[in-house]
Amino acid sequence: MATILAHIQIRPGKEARFEELQGALWRSTHANEPDTTRYEFFRGEKEGWYYGLLSFKDFQAFLVHQSSDAHEEFGGQFGDVVQDIRIEWVDAIEGANALAPTAPQDAPPGASDLVRKYSKDYAVRMADWWKALRN
Repeated sequence: MATILAHIQIRPGKEARFEELQGALWRSTHANEPDTTRYEFFRGEKEGWYYGLLSFKDFQAFLVHQSSDAHEEFGGQFGDVVQDIRIEWVDAIEGANALAPTAPQDAPPGASDLVRKYSKDYAVRMADWWKALRN
């Protein structure tokens, strides 16, 4: 499993456009990516802040999503509305979550340059304290 929490700050006045774009990407993701377990977005308490909970069968499925034509197409449009984004890898708590723990993986053999780039740019970072609790 690979699960992230996306912290997204939107440029002032661009919230409606972000929601429109994110809705289209949400529909495409759920229609075309069966290994996407969760792909949910929320408005935050602070104005202009959104959060995404994205979970994939594994890191490979995350790479499929990240390098998909739909993501690449919408990604270019998000630049006009997103002020800042931070991706945080999170780990499901066994017995308190239906998701499996997050686990790192390498890009698959023969992966495209784009997939290899995303594999490095977004590599799963497991906190040391997670590892201690898992044992």
